[in-house]
Amino acid sequence: MKVLVVGAGGREHAMVWKLAQSPQVTAIFCAPGNGGIAKMATCVPVAADDLAGLLAFATATDIDLTLVGPEISLTLGIVDLFAEAGLRIFGPERKAAALEGSKVFMKDLLAKYEIPSAHYASFTDRDQAMAYVDKMGVPLVVKADGLAAGKGVVVCHHIAEAKAAVDLVMTERAFGDAGDEVIIEEFLPGEEASFIAFTDGKTILPLPTSQDHKAVFAGDTGPNTGGMGAYSPAPVVTPELHAQVMEKVMAPTVKALAAEGAPYKGMLYAGLMIRNGVAKVLEFNCRFGDPEAQPLLMRLKNDLVEVVEAVIDGNLASISLDIDPRPAVCVVMASGGYPGSYTKGYPISGLDRAASQKDVVVFHAGTTEKNGELINAGGRVLGVTAIADDLEKAIAKAYQTVEMIHWQDCYFRGDIGQKALRRQSS
Repeated sequence: MKVLVVGAGGREHAMVWKLAQSPQVTAIFCAPGNGGIAKMATCVPVAADDLAGLLAFATATDIDLTLVGPEISLTLGIVDLFAEAGLRIFGPERKAAALEGSKVFMKDLLAKYEIPSAHYASFTDRDQAMAYVDKMGVPLVVKADGLAAGKGVVVCHHIAEAKAAVDLVMTERAFGDAGDEVIIEEFLPGEEASFIAFTDGKTILPLPTSQDHKAVFAGDTGPNTGGMGAYSPAPVVTPELHAQVMEKVMAPTVKALAAEGAPYKGMLYAGLMIRNGVAKVLEFNCRFGDPEAQPLLMRLKNDLVEVVEAVIDGNLASISLDIDPRPAVCVVMASGGYPGSYTKGYPISGLDRAASQKDVVVFHAGTTEKNGELINAGGRVLGVTAIADDLEKAIAKAYQTVEMIHWQDCYFRGDIGQKALRRQSS
Protein backbone atom coordinates (compact mmCIF):
# COMPACT_ATOMS: atom_id res chain seq x y z
CA MET A 1 0.00 0.00 0.00
CA LYS A 2 1.26 3.47 -0.96
CA VAL A 3 0.34 6.11 1.59
CA LEU A 4 0.47 9.90 1.32
CA VAL A 5 0.64 12.11 4.41
CA VAL A 6 -0.21 15.78 3.85
CA GLY A 7 1.63 18.30 6.03
CA ALA A 8 5.04 19.34 7.32
CA GLY A 9 4.99 19.39 11.12
CA GLY A 10 5.64 17.27 14.16
CA ARG A 11 2.16 15.76 13.92
CA GLU A 12 2.87 14.60 10.40
CA HIS A 13 6.24 13.15 11.43
CA ALA A 14 4.44 11.18 14.15
CA MET A 15 1.90 9.94 11.59
CA VAL A 16 4.67 8.88 9.20
CA TRP A 17 6.52 7.16 12.08
CA LYS A 18 3.38 5.24 13.02
CA LEU A 19 2.48 4.32 9.44
CA ALA A 20 6.01 2.97 8.88
CA GLN A 21 5.22 0.29 11.50
CA SER A 22 2.26 -1.06 9.50
CA PRO A 23 2.92 -4.29 7.57
CA GLN A 24 0.40 -3.07 5.00
CA VAL A 25 2.46 -0.02 4.02
CA THR A 26 5.05 -0.43 1.26
CA ALA A 27 5.84 3.23 0.57
CA ILE A 28 5.19 6.52 2.35
CA PHE A 29 5.16 9.94 0.73
CA CYS A 30 4.79 13.24 2.57
CA ALA A 31 3.86 16.61 1.05
CA PRO A 32 5.77 18.73 1.73
CA GLY A 33 7.39 17.02 4.76
CA ASN A 34 10.46 18.22 6.65
CA GLY A 35 14.05 17.28 7.41
CA GLY A 36 13.15 14.52 9.85
CA ILE A 37 10.32 13.07 7.78
CA ALA A 38 12.75 12.81 4.85
CA LYS A 39 14.59 10.07 6.76
CA MET A 40 11.45 7.89 6.77
CA ALA A 41 9.43 8.90 3.70
CA THR A 42 9.78 10.43 0.26
CA CYS A 43 9.12 14.15 0.62
CA VAL A 44 7.22 15.79 -2.21
CA PRO A 45 7.52 19.57 -2.80
CA VAL A 46 3.77 20.25 -2.83
CA ALA A 47 2.27 22.60 -0.24
CA ALA A 48 -0.57 21.47 2.01
CA ASP A 49 -2.89 24.13 0.55
CA ASP A 50 -2.13 23.21 -3.08
CA LEU A 51 -5.06 20.85 -3.46
CA ALA A 52 -4.75 20.53 -7.24
CA GLY A 53 -1.06 19.68 -6.91
CA LEU A 54 -1.74 17.11 -4.21
CA LEU A 55 -4.48 15.47 -6.26
CA ALA A 56 -2.25 15.37 -9.35
CA PHE A 57 0.55 13.73 -7.35
CA ALA A 58 -1.75 11.20 -5.68
CA THR A 59 -3.30 10.24 -9.01
CA ALA A 60 0.01 9.97 -10.88
CA THR A 61 1.62 7.93 -8.08
CA ASP A 62 -1.35 5.58 -7.56
CA ILE A 63 -1.64 6.50 -3.88
CA ASP A 64 -3.87 4.01 -2.06
CA LEU A 65 -4.55 6.03 1.07
CA THR A 66 -4.09 9.67 2.10
CA LEU A 67 -3.95 11.00 5.66
CA VAL A 68 -4.32 14.75 6.18
CA GLY A 69 -2.44 16.49 8.99
CA PRO A 70 -3.14 20.25 8.83
CA GLU A 71 -6.47 21.99 9.16
CA ILE A 72 -5.90 24.22 6.12
CA SER A 73 -6.12 21.27 3.72
CA LEU A 74 -9.32 20.02 5.35
CA THR A 75 -11.09 23.39 5.45
CA LEU A 76 -10.23 23.98 1.79
CA GLY A 77 -11.97 20.71 0.88
CA ILE A 78 -9.21 18.20 0.12
CA VAL A 79 -11.38 15.29 1.26
CA ASP A 80 -14.21 16.26 -1.10
CA LEU A 81 -11.74 16.67 -3.99
CA PHE A 82 -9.98 13.33 -3.46
CA ALA A 83 -13.23 11.44 -2.84
CA GLU A 84 -14.72 12.81 -6.06
CA ALA A 85 -11.65 11.47 -7.87
CA GLY A 86 -12.22 8.03 -6.34
CA LEU A 87 -9.28 8.23 -3.93
CA ARG A 88 -9.38 6.99 -0.34
CA ILE A 89 -8.67 9.80 2.10
CA PHE A 90 -8.99 10.18 5.87
CA GLY A 91 -10.61 13.31 7.29
CA PRO A 92 -13.84 15.31 7.37
CA GLU A 93 -15.35 16.87 4.27
CA ARG A 94 -15.21 20.64 3.85
CA LYS A 95 -18.66 21.32 5.27
CA ALA A 96 -17.87 19.37 8.45
CA ALA A 97 -14.37 20.87 8.72
CA ALA A 98 -16.03 24.27 9.22
CA LEU A 99 -16.20 23.13 12.84
CA GLU A 100 -12.57 24.25 13.01
CA GLY A 101 -12.44 26.57 10.03
CA SER A 102 -15.02 28.98 11.49
CA LYS A 103 -15.30 29.62 15.22
CA VAL A 104 -18.62 31.37 14.56
CA PHE A 105 -19.99 28.22 12.88
CA MET A 106 -18.75 26.15 15.82
CA LYS A 107 -20.18 28.42 18.50
CA ASP A 108 -23.53 28.72 16.72
CA LEU A 109 -23.72 24.91 16.38
CA LEU A 110 -22.93 24.37 20.07
CA ALA A 111 -25.50 26.97 21.11
CA LYS A 112 -28.20 25.47 18.86
CA TYR A 113 -27.69 21.94 20.19
CA GLU A 114 -27.03 22.99 23.82
CA ILE A 115 -23.49 21.61 23.97
CA PRO A 116 -21.68 23.25 26.93
CA SER A 117 -19.42 26.16 25.99
CA ALA A 118 -18.77 29.79 26.96
CA HIS A 119 -21.33 32.54 26.35
CA TYR A 120 -20.37 34.60 23.28
CA ALA A 121 -21.26 37.15 20.63
CA SER A 122 -19.82 37.58 17.14
CA PHE A 123 -19.24 40.78 15.16
CA THR A 124 -18.28 41.94 11.70
CA ASP A 125 -18.47 45.59 12.78
CA ARG A 126 -15.56 46.94 14.86
CA ASP A 127 -17.58 49.60 16.68
CA GLN A 128 -20.23 47.10 17.75
CA ALA A 129 -17.47 44.80 19.02
CA MET A 130 -15.94 47.65 21.03
CA ALA A 131 -19.33 48.51 22.54
CA TYR A 132 -19.80 44.87 23.55
CA VAL A 133 -16.42 44.90 25.32
CA ASP A 134 -17.54 47.93 27.34
CA LYS A 135 -20.85 46.25 28.14
CA MET A 136 -19.37 42.88 29.22
CA GLY A 137 -16.27 44.00 31.07
CA VAL A 138 -13.29 41.74 31.72
CA PRO A 139 -11.93 39.11 31.82
CA LEU A 140 -13.00 37.98 28.37
CA VAL A 141 -11.55 36.26 25.32
CA VAL A 142 -11.21 37.73 21.82
CA LYS A 143 -10.96 35.28 18.92
CA ALA A 144 -10.49 35.61 15.18
CA ASP A 145 -13.19 33.60 13.41
CA GLY A 146 -10.97 31.74 10.96
CA LEU A 147 -7.77 29.72 11.05
CA ALA A 148 -4.82 31.42 12.73
CA ALA A 149 -2.37 28.58 13.44
CA GLY A 150 -3.42 28.43 17.09
CA LYS A 151 -2.54 32.09 17.65
CA GLY A 152 -5.83 33.91 16.97
CA VAL A 153 -7.01 33.82 20.59
CA VAL A 154 -6.29 36.60 23.11
CA VAL A 155 -7.24 36.30 26.78
CA CYS A 156 -7.88 39.81 28.09
CA HIS A 157 -7.85 41.00 31.70
CA HIS A 158 -8.16 44.75 31.00
CA ILE A 159 -10.61 46.71 28.84
CA ALA A 160 -7.78 48.39 26.94
CA GLU A 161 -6.24 44.98 26.28
CA ALA A 162 -9.54 43.64 24.94
CA LYS A 163 -10.02 46.64 22.62
CA ALA A 164 -6.46 46.30 21.39
CA ALA A 165 -7.17 42.63 20.64
CA VAL A 166 -10.28 43.55 18.63
CA ASP A 167 -8.20 46.01 16.61
CA LEU A 168 -5.42 43.44 16.19
CA VAL A 169 -7.94 41.10 14.57
CA MET A 170 -10.25 43.49 12.70
CA THR A 171 -8.20 46.61 11.94
CA GLU A 172 -4.58 45.51 11.80
CA ARG A 173 -5.67 42.22 10.17
CA ALA A 174 -2.93 40.35 12.04
CA PHE A 175 -4.58 37.07 11.04
CA GLY A 176 -5.64 38.10 7.54
CA ASP A 177 -9.07 36.96 6.37
CA ALA A 178 -9.45 34.98 9.60
CA GLY A 179 -10.30 38.35 11.14
CA ASP A 180 -13.30 39.16 8.93
CA GLU A 181 -15.41 38.30 11.95
CA VAL A 182 -14.50 38.38 15.63
CA ILE A 183 -15.89 36.41 18.57
CA ILE A 184 -15.95 37.86 22.06
CA GLU A 185 -16.74 35.30 24.74
CA GLU A 186 -16.72 34.85 28.48
CA PHE A 187 -13.45 33.80 30.05
CA LEU A 188 -13.63 30.26 31.42
CA PRO A 189 -11.27 29.61 34.34
CA GLY A 190 -10.02 26.11 35.04
CA GLU A 191 -7.61 23.57 33.58
CA GLU A 192 -7.46 22.67 29.89
CA ALA A 193 -7.43 19.18 28.43
CA SER A 194 -7.52 17.72 24.93
CA PHE A 195 -10.06 15.03 24.11
CA ILE A 196 -9.30 13.44 20.75
CA ALA A 197 -11.25 10.63 19.11
CA PHE A 198 -11.67 8.72 15.88
CA THR A 199 -15.21 8.78 14.50
CA ASP A 200 -16.91 7.42 11.41
CA GLY A 201 -19.99 9.54 12.03
CA LYS A 202 -21.65 6.83 14.13
CA THR A 203 -19.08 5.27 16.44
CA ILE A 204 -16.78 7.47 18.53
CA LEU A 205 -13.54 5.82 19.63
CA PRO A 206 -11.61 8.07 22.02
CA LEU A 207 -7.85 8.06 22.30
CA PRO A 208 -6.33 8.50 25.77
CA THR A 209 -6.70 11.95 27.27
CA SER A 210 -3.91 14.48 26.83
CA GLN A 211 -3.01 18.02 27.78
CA ASP A 212 -1.37 20.66 25.60
CA HIS A 213 0.66 23.63 26.86
CA LYS A 214 -0.34 26.52 24.63
CA ALA A 215 1.36 29.51 26.27
CA VAL A 216 4.97 30.14 25.30
CA PHE A 217 6.37 30.62 28.81
CA ALA A 218 6.44 28.48 31.95
CA GLY A 219 3.45 28.76 34.24
CA ASP A 220 1.16 29.20 31.22
CA THR A 221 2.21 32.82 30.74
CA GLY A 222 2.90 34.80 27.58
CA PRO A 223 1.18 34.62 24.19
CA ASN A 224 -0.45 31.49 22.82
CA THR A 225 1.49 29.26 20.44
CA GLY A 226 0.67 26.21 18.37
CA GLY A 227 1.65 24.21 21.47
CA MET A 228 4.85 23.98 23.53
CA GLY A 229 4.43 20.43 24.78
CA ALA A 230 1.93 17.76 25.72
CA TYR A 231 1.50 14.67 27.82
CA SER A 232 -0.89 11.73 27.99
CA PRO A 233 -2.86 10.73 29.97
CA ALA A 234 -4.22 13.90 31.58
CA PRO A 235 -5.27 13.11 35.17
CA VAL A 236 -7.59 16.14 35.22
CA VAL A 237 -9.95 14.01 33.09
CA THR A 238 -11.29 11.54 35.63
CA PRO A 239 -13.32 8.48 34.55
CA GLU A 240 -16.49 10.37 35.54
CA LEU A 241 -15.47 13.40 33.48
CA HIS A 242 -14.55 11.16 30.55
CA ALA A 243 -18.08 9.75 30.54
CA GLN A 244 -19.52 13.25 30.80
CA VAL A 245 -17.49 14.47 27.80
CA MET A 246 -18.57 11.52 25.68
CA GLU A 247 -22.25 12.01 26.62
CA LYS A 248 -22.50 15.81 26.67
CA VAL A 249 -19.90 16.88 24.09
CA MET A 250 -18.62 14.27 21.63
CA ALA A 251 -21.79 12.31 20.82
CA PRO A 252 -24.05 15.39 20.59
CA THR A 253 -21.55 17.16 18.32
CA VAL A 254 -21.35 14.25 15.89
CA LYS A 255 -25.17 14.02 15.87
CA ALA A 256 -25.50 17.80 15.44
CA LEU A 257 -23.22 17.84 12.41
CA ALA A 258 -25.16 14.99 10.81
CA ALA A 259 -28.41 16.85 11.48
CA GLU A 260 -26.93 19.93 9.78
CA GLY A 261 -26.10 17.91 6.65
CA ALA A 262 -22.39 17.73 7.46
CA PRO A 263 -21.71 14.10 8.49
CA TYR A 264 -18.34 13.87 10.20
CA LYS A 265 -15.58 11.30 9.61
CA GLY A 266 -12.02 11.60 10.87
CA MET A 267 -10.34 12.90 14.01
CA LEU A 268 -12.57 14.94 16.29
CA TYR A 269 -10.62 16.98 18.83
CA ALA A 270 -12.37 18.87 21.60
CA GLY A 271 -10.32 21.44 23.47
CA LEU A 272 -11.92 21.51 26.92
CA MET A 273 -11.83 23.74 29.97
CA ILE A 274 -12.45 21.82 33.17
CA ARG A 275 -13.58 23.32 36.44
CA ASN A 276 -15.21 21.69 39.44
CA GLY A 277 -15.67 18.43 37.58
CA VAL A 278 -17.50 20.02 34.64
CA ALA A 279 -16.11 20.31 31.09
CA LYS A 280 -16.98 23.05 28.60
CA VAL A 281 -15.80 23.31 24.99
CA LEU A 282 -13.18 25.94 24.22
CA GLU A 283 -12.69 24.86 20.60
CA PHE A 284 -12.98 21.99 18.18
CA ASN A 285 -10.26 20.85 15.82
CA CYS A 286 -10.78 18.50 12.90
CA ARG A 287 -7.47 16.65 13.00
CA PHE A 288 -4.84 15.27 15.34
CA GLY A 289 -3.52 17.87 17.73
CA ASP A 290 0.07 18.99 17.47
CA PRO A 291 1.89 18.26 19.81
CA GLU A 292 -0.72 15.89 21.31
CA ALA A 293 -0.36 13.51 18.34
CA GLN A 294 3.22 12.74 19.32
CA PRO A 295 2.56 11.19 22.77
CA LEU A 296 -0.78 9.73 21.65
CA LEU A 297 0.67 7.90 18.66
CA MET A 298 3.53 6.63 20.82
CA ARG A 299 0.92 5.06 23.11
CA LEU A 300 -1.30 3.66 20.32
CA LYS A 301 -0.43 0.02 19.64
CA ASN A 302 -2.93 -0.54 16.81
CA ASP A 303 -1.99 -0.53 13.16
CA LEU A 304 -2.99 3.03 12.25
CA VAL A 305 -3.96 1.93 8.73
CA GLU A 306 -6.59 -0.46 10.10
CA VAL A 307 -8.18 2.24 12.28
CA VAL A 308 -8.17 4.84 9.51
CA GLU A 309 -9.68 2.47 6.95
CA ALA A 310 -12.42 1.50 9.41
CA VAL A 311 -13.31 5.19 9.73
CA ILE A 312 -13.41 5.66 5.95
CA ASP A 313 -15.57 2.55 5.48
CA GLY A 314 -17.91 3.33 8.38
CA ASN A 315 -16.82 0.20 10.26
CA LEU A 316 -15.24 1.78 13.32
CA ALA A 317 -17.47 -0.29 15.63
CA SER A 318 -15.33 -3.31 14.67
CA ILE A 319 -12.18 -1.68 16.13
CA SER A 320 -11.00 -1.51 19.73
CA LEU A 321 -7.97 0.58 20.60
CA ASP A 322 -4.93 -1.09 22.16
CA ILE A 323 -3.16 1.52 24.29
CA ASP A 324 0.23 1.30 25.97
CA PRO A 325 -0.54 1.92 29.67
CA ARG A 326 2.67 3.91 30.11
CA PRO A 327 2.44 7.73 30.03
CA ALA A 328 4.19 9.74 27.32
CA VAL A 329 5.49 13.32 27.30
CA CYS A 330 6.43 15.64 24.43
CA VAL A 331 8.61 18.72 24.99
CA VAL A 332 8.64 21.15 22.07
CA MET A 333 11.93 22.86 21.23
CA ALA A 334 11.31 26.15 19.44
CA SER A 335 13.26 28.91 17.74
CA GLY A 336 14.05 31.84 20.04
CA GLY A 337 11.45 34.59 19.56
CA TYR A 338 8.59 32.25 18.63
CA PRO A 339 5.62 32.88 18.37
CA GLY A 340 6.93 36.28 17.25
CA SER A 341 9.75 36.78 14.77
CA TYR A 342 12.70 34.38 14.87
CA THR A 343 15.82 33.56 12.88
CA LYS A 344 16.02 30.47 10.66
CA GLY A 345 19.03 28.62 9.35
CA TYR A 346 20.93 27.67 12.52
CA PRO A 347 22.53 24.19 12.42
CA ILE A 348 21.12 21.72 14.97
CA SER A 349 23.56 19.56 16.93
CA GLY A 350 23.03 16.47 19.09
CA LEU A 351 20.32 14.78 17.03
CA ASP A 352 22.25 11.53 16.54
CA ARG A 353 22.83 11.13 20.26
CA ALA A 354 19.21 12.00 21.01
CA ALA A 355 17.97 9.46 18.46
CA SER A 356 19.86 6.67 20.25
CA GLN A 357 17.93 7.12 23.51
CA LYS A 358 15.66 4.21 24.44
CA ASP A 359 11.90 4.92 24.44
CA VAL A 360 12.45 8.43 23.03
CA VAL A 361 11.54 9.70 19.56
CA VAL A 362 12.56 13.15 18.31
CA PHE A 363 9.79 14.26 15.98
CA HIS A 364 10.74 17.02 13.57
CA ALA A 365 8.50 20.01 12.87
CA GLY A 366 10.40 23.05 11.57
CA THR A 367 13.56 21.49 10.15
CA THR A 368 15.13 21.22 6.73
CA GLU A 369 18.42 19.98 5.37
CA LYS A 370 21.04 22.39 4.02
CA ASN A 371 24.54 21.41 2.93
CA GLY A 372 24.18 18.02 4.56
CA GLU A 373 23.07 19.25 7.99
CA LEU A 374 19.70 19.88 9.58
CA ILE A 375 18.81 23.49 10.36
CA ASN A 376 15.87 25.20 12.08
CA ALA A 377 13.30 26.30 9.53
CA GLY A 378 10.25 27.18 11.61
CA GLY A 379 8.94 28.36 14.97
CA ARG A 380 8.36 24.97 16.53
CA VAL A 381 11.37 22.89 15.50
CA LEU A 382 11.37 19.56 17.36
CA GLY A 383 9.08 17.55 19.64
CA VAL A 384 11.15 15.38 21.95
CA THR A 385 8.78 12.61 23.05
CA ALA A 386 9.45 9.99 25.72
CA ILE A 387 7.46 7.10 27.18
CA ALA A 388 8.17 5.54 30.59
CA ASP A 389 6.64 3.54 33.44
CA ASP A 390 5.38 6.66 35.18
CA LEU A 391 4.88 10.31 34.32
CA GLU A 392 7.80 11.57 36.38
CA LYS A 393 10.21 9.22 34.58
CA ALA A 394 8.77 10.16 31.17
CA ILE A 395 9.25 13.88 31.92
CA ALA A 396 12.81 13.29 33.12
CA LYS A 397 13.66 11.19 30.06
CA ALA A 398 12.26 13.82 27.68
CA TYR A 399 14.23 16.64 29.31
CA GLN A 400 17.43 14.59 29.49
CA THR A 401 17.15 14.17 25.72
CA VAL A 402 16.27 17.83 25.17
CA GLU A 403 19.54 18.78 26.88
CA MET A 404 21.47 16.80 24.25
CA ILE A 405 20.14 18.98 21.40
CA HIS A 406 21.17 22.53 20.62
CA TRP A 407 21.05 25.32 18.07
CA GLN A 408 21.50 29.03 18.53
CA ASP A 409 18.70 30.69 20.53
CA CYS A 410 16.73 27.44 20.90
CA TYR A 411 13.99 27.66 23.53
CA PHE A 412 11.73 25.26 25.42
CA ARG A 413 9.44 25.39 28.43
CA GLY A 414 10.83 23.72 31.53
CA ASP A 415 7.53 22.78 33.13
CA ILE A 416 5.79 20.40 30.71
CA GLY A 417 3.71 17.89 32.69
CA GLN A 418 4.12 19.60 36.06
CA LYS A 419 0.37 20.19 36.43
CA ALA A 420 -0.21 16.45 36.19
CA LEU A 421 2.49 15.71 38.76
CA ARG A 422 0.93 18.19 41.18
CA ARG A 423 -2.50 16.64 40.62
CA GLN A 424 -1.11 13.15 41.27
CA SER A 425 0.54 14.24 44.53
CA SER A 426 -2.44 16.21 45.87
